[in-house]
Amino acid sequence: MKQKKYPIGIQTFERIIKEGYVYVDKTDLVWKLTQLSPFVFLSRPRRFGKSLLSTTLESYFKGSKHLFERLKIMQLEKEWEKYPVIHLDLSVAKGKETTEELSRSLMLLLSQSPYFEGNPSEKTPGEKLMGMITRANAQTGKQVVVIIDEYDSPLLDQLLEKTVLDDLRKVMQEFYQPLKANERFIKFCFITGITKFSQLSIFSTINNLKNVTLDPRFSAICGITEEEVKTCFSEEIESMAAKFGCSADAMFKKLKEHYDGYHFSEESEDIYNPFSILNAFDDQKIANYWFATGTPTFLIRQMQHFKTDITTLDSIEVPVSAFDRPTEAMTTALPLLYQSGYLTIKDYDRDSQIYTLSIPNQEVRLGYAEGLLPTYIGLDGSDVQSGFAVKFWRALKMQDIHQALLEMQTYFAGLPYIEGFKQKMGDATKAEGFYEWTFYLIFSMLNVYVHTQVKTIKGRADMIVWMPEAIYVFELKINGTAQAALDQVKSKGYAIPYQTDQRKVTRVGIRFSTETLNIEDWLIE
Repeated sequence: MKQKKYPIGIQTFERIIKEGYVYVDKTDLVWKLTQLSPFVFLSRPRRFGKSLLSTTLESYFKGSKHLFERLKIMQLEKEWEKYPVIHLDLSVAKGKETTEELSRSLMLLLSQSPYFEGNPSEKTPGEKLMGMITRANAQTGKQVVVIIDEYDSPLLDQLLEKTVLDDLRKVMQEFYQPLKANERFIKFCFITGITKFSQLSIFSTINNLKNVTLDPRFSAICGITEEEVKTCFSEEIESMAAKFGCSADAMFKKLKEHYDGYHFSEESEDIYNPFSILNAFDDQKIANYWFATGTPTFLIRQMQHFKTDITTLDSIEVPVSAFDRPTEAMTTALPLLYQSGYLTIKDYDRDSQIYTLSIPNQEVRLGYAEGLLPTYIGLDGSDVQSGFAVKFWRALKMQDIHQALLEMQTYFAGLPYIEGFKQKMGDATKAEGFYEWTFYLIFSMLNVYVHTQVKTIKGRADMIVWMPEAIYVFELKINGTAQAALDQVKSKGYAIPYQTDQRKVTRVGIRFSTETLNIEDWLIE
């Protein structure tokens, strides 16, 4: 395979093209976006190419035709008119805790523009931005293009600090106000980030933003589609297949299970995480690249604040208002989980207008486990993987569920985390929450597919675990008996949906103690 250069960590379109990095052509969608509305907003998860999209728009509006030779946009754009561009990346203003710090950071960012110098009476970020827009228009005689990337970065870490958030929000309101006030001078304004703050709270009087976040026409503008993976990276797939000792089709299936599964509208194509899939091709291996820098702090804090039940995330049926709600109007962590890419659209019922959200793929599932084990149950992911996991996995692989549960019981008995968990999660320890969270995260950490509260005709099975050669149906009784738990599995027919599966189906009844927060007894059939 010819050695290719992958743009990992490179977000500038001009550099990618000039230095010969791999570029998946999205320029037809970029052009269509510019024709849609003068003011456009797009939300996408981190590392999905928002910054690359922003710099592509910058090059387009600067009239850099030579960068787009042989790309799709050449069939669409005929004029290539040049406009002055003000491109701002607000990630540099992240982590500020006072209005003074935030204002100073914004002014420093604005000072990098050639249109910064002007009226000395411009004292605030908003006044300076207004002056820059009018100066750019006066100096060039053209309308101005404003591109704001990571617009929400200054606020994300302060979501739960109401006083601080309110103060910082006022700075941002003043900063964005010129965008509406100077509409006649603006050719195109593009704003992107992870979350969705309401127009009222952040953009003040900008009531004409066209939100294309869930627009099917632009579902694939960020990320890499399944078709693009097949057509643009066939050599990489074949090379990995040879290394893994499998067919190209089998290798593609592995990549799909690990990195595919994102959908950004009810009609979206299958979208791969571009950061992860490009890293996988570059390294010629499958790993969890998206979580290399850890789960975002703001998301963990929100999940803790709302006491999110992580075992329900495999299938959530909601109207669009539930997961596309403005950030400051959240009553659950669901909007952030979707907007951050930890949940995605899996299905849509047109009659009821109900969306089904779920975890996108195996990489995210493993990331949940690794990121949330310490937060939710006090376990360290590396400890689980390095010690207990080896014995537990070996027992599961040998279809010895008795030995697997014995290993788990022994491991839990030696952990000093129980009191801390009780303090953090409160009433959850009085029911099945601890059991389900613990099992769910540990099974996920071991790359075992697990689903909790699985619906059947007569009720809900506590947990179903799928192994390559076996399916386990678990039922738990809190301070009850293992026999009662096993009897419920049989009387409710929890295992019936799997009786035609070629794998061995095993029913497991478990007694769980709220005093020890451990499994005390079990029966297997």
